[in-house]
Amino acid sequence: MSLYDMYATLGVSPAVYEYGERVLAGLKARFEAVDAVAEYNQAKVLSAMQKHRVSAACFAATTGYGYDDMGRETLEKVYADVFHTEAALVRPQITCGTHALATALSANLRPGDELLSPVGAPYDTLEEVIGIRPSPCSLKEYGVSYRQADLKADGSFDYDAIRAAINDKTRLVTIQRSKGYATRPTFSVKQIGELIAFIRGIKPDVKVMVDNCYGEFVDTVEPSDVGADMTVGSLIKNPGGGLAPIGGYIVGTEECVSRCAFRLSAPGLGQEVGANLGILPAFYQGLFLAPTVVAGALKGAIFAANIYERLGFRVVPNATEPRHDIIQAVELRSPEAMSAFCHGIQAAAPVDSYVMPEPWAMPGYDAEVIMAAGAFVQGSSIELSADGPIRPPYAVYFQGGLTWYHAKLGILLSLQKLVEKGLATL
Repeated sequence: MSLYDMYATLGVSPAVYEYGERVLAGLKARFEAVDAVAEYNQAKVLSAMQKHRVSAACFAATTGYGYDDMGRETLEKVYADVFHTEAALVRPQITCGTHALATALSANLRPGDELLSPVGAPYDTLEEVIGIRPSPCSLKEYGVSYRQADLKADGSFDYDAIRAAINDKTRLVTIQRSKGYATRPTFSVKQIGELIAFIRGIKPDVKVMVDNCYGEFVDTVEPSDVGADMTVGSLIKNPGGGLAPIGGYIVGTEECVSRCAFRLSAPGLGQEVGANLGILPAFYQGLFLAPTVVAGALKGAIFAANIYERLGFRVVPNATEPRHDIIQAVELRSPEAMSAFCHGIQAAAPVDSYVMPEPWAMPGYDAEVIMAAGAFVQGSSIELSADGPIRPPYAVYFQGGLTWYHAKLGILLSLQKLVEKGLATL
């Protein structure tokens, strides 16, 4: 059976397959650039693992308090080395990216302090953490106020508004690298560095946290290389390489990370407790594989942008822009098109491929959300997935794919479903 026939057995028609091949023919140079970044980052991760003498003893399980967990301590040294920081907190007890961010914020803000977002509204799930939408145990309940400076219409920083927003109470600035459920540009590490320098020029002692979700290993540098006090993310996204079954990380200054550890466990305990429960091999191996897994996801995002832009859909980033995260937004213009796209992604999954995603009221969101994700790890968005809130401009956010070939199949099947329903014309 030929490759052409194999795609047909998976549901991709000859017309859609051939369209994809025509698009793919023009992407060789882009893919080579992605591979060059992956090669650099692979060397960086390998160097850190060798420097800190990772051994089979690091994979031993611990239970209970988890005292003297050599594998946990070594892994945190490796993360600190990879991200060029003083310290790291990498734990299965951090349940998701939102939990990691909430831990970092609550650990480093005190009653009477103000949190500033200079990049507009935060991701939906942080609204309740901050208290923009009321929730028990929000920062607002504990006396932390919030202020934001919106981006300009073109997605760039409004430096005048940021300057006006910084005041005596401003203690911590949060910068969300990726777009979240917004069709704004993702910020490059260089842009983040320029923003941090501007803010520190106004208030040198302010702390800066960067939400790095979906951005790890997309570039050869990270926000921690350009002045961030804390860089935060989820292990079921990029750095877990698709193998980590749970977890999050916080890397940064010793002062900030130490406070995060006290908040995650308890005052007086900090990083001394937290059993690994036998999942450290997945954390280590996932990190080792992460640069190449991220490269595959990036190729998928570039392919998706080129596939859909040529058909007249608005895509963010567009087909030719540099990439700063693994997410590709496609404005599909209707709920029906969002559903068709997600049905195609689900049909390409190795797990639950027969399921038909439907919009539902998901905790932490103010609109119904449709999600396609037939993943080995529940909610793992480094695996092939697509999701979005059912609200204008009806944008779906595509990301992941543990291999480039799986990402390619998912994109072609998403298009196949749109074509079959008359929602896209080749």
